[in-house]
Amino acid sequence: MKIAVFGTGYVGLSLSVLLAQKNEVVAVDVLEKKVELINKKISPIVDAKLQSFLSNKKLNLLATLDAELALKDADFLIIATPTNYDPQTNNFDTSSVEQVISLASNLEFKGTIVIKSTVPVGFTNKINTEGYSNVIFSPEFLREGFALQDNLFPSRIVVGGNRVASEKFAKLLLDAAEKKNVPCLFTGPTEAEAIKLFSNTYLAMRISFFNELDTFALTENLNTKKIIEGVCLDPRIGGDYCNPSFGYGGYCLPKDTKQLLSNYQKIPQELIGATVGSNRVRKEFITQQVINLNPQVVGIFRLVMKRNSDNFRESAIFDIIENLSKRGIEIIIYEPTLRSTLYQGKKVLQDLSQFKKVSNVILANRWDHSLEDVRYKVYTRDVFYTD
Repeated sequence: MKIAVFGTGYVGLSLSVLLAQKNEVVAVDVLEKKVELINKKISPIVDAKLQSFLSNKKLNLLATLDAELALKDADFLIIATPTNYDPQTNNFDTSSVEQVISLASNLEFKGTIVIKSTVPVGFTNKINTEGYSNVIFSPEFLREGFALQDNLFPSRIVVGGNRVASEKFAKLLLDAAEKKNVPCLFTGPTEAEAIKLFSNTYLAMRISFFNELDTFALTENLNTKKIIEGVCLDPRIGGDYCNPSFGYGGYCLPKDTKQLLSNYQKIPQELIGATVGSNRVRKEFITQQVINLNPQVVGIFRLVMKRNSDNFRESAIFDIIENLSKRGIEIIIYEPTLRSTLYQGKKVLQDLSQFKKVSNVILANRWDHSLEDVRYKVYTRDVFYTD
């Protein structure tokens, strides 16, 4: 089949590479640099498996700026464009998705449109009642840095919409995956949208729970790691997603929790709102812990949320930086992915040795072995040394 994929971020590029093993895939982006890199078989995002497949696998994959070329004779159009949360409207900004659908309509695209971008609950049904009948929704459940891995070995495949089109799309994913016997769930599009938001909100809630456990342990001078180990020995709780941090962040959790909360405007709730609020409280607590150390200069070791990532969108550290700056504390940053000497008004040092020397306290959301010689300066809540 011919498949057009709009957007080459974690979701779009990993899907493009996955499906290009057995199909003709044309990936569309608005950034010429990303298109050039993909066509040179270089991944524009950090993902080892993705780069390996681009370098070593025989893929029928073309990246382009030409949307019309991509859509010509395509059987599927997959939309994986960004939908950031807009605090002014209390909703996702779905304009990029709507623009692609409008373009497909103008070009009289006859295939199936699959929305992979995260959208508000009810969005796909709304689109289908506005004159479209071929739009389905399929949520993604990918980890940063492991996007292709999670497509090759999916935990589940969920597709919402027309059953025939949904099964056809699910088969595309299954045929390209390496994992066999993948659970498939077919629902209405609104249920599929809700599955995505509730899944990520549960993960955010779990992160918040263990962060608040850590806050309690720190305040009462208890051993966080031992308490978590004891709690997680219960098989109903398990040992995943339990490592404390400065707060949840990244591409999905902050925006998805806020979007789900906005869907509760006329529905009784406490837990969803508490999950959103808990993340703010955690960052305020971490800020105060650092202030209590009386630092003159605080060094920020990496802006990225986790290891093996180049993403620092919605990273929890930014609110902590802002809180510390308001208290008059000087901030310096070590972030190898940055090429400038300033970032948002803060000095960026490229020399790790100089960064260590100048910093009184070093904040590290995740521990790194390169900090071993200045362990006494490092403030981290990474008690398990994992993501």
